[in-house]
Amino acid sequence: MWIAEIVATAGLITVIGCCVRWRPASTPFAVAGYVTAAYWFFPSTSLANPAVTLARSLTDTFSGIRPMDVPAFLVAQIAGAAMATAFLGWLHHEK
Repeated sequence: MWIAEIVATAGLITVIGCCVRWRPASTPFAVAGYVTAAYWFFPSTSLANPAVTLARSLTDTFSGIRPMDVPAFLVAQIAGAAMATAFLGWLHHEK
């Protein structure tokens, strides 16, 4: 579950970083498409955002999470953000 959340977060930040760099006008559509696909693909339903994690911990729906799992999700999201930042730094490195 935590690896899925790391990948989901890294993927979302990478999509945003690439769109902003090469196709800024497509950013909202790419993010919406990624979030929709990740919601169905990842077992964590791709929270990928600390604010969403906190909000989902306050709901009792099928996409909600237990409040006791919030810290682990936040750690996974920070790890995913760090991976995406490193990848985008490498990808956008100018020679």
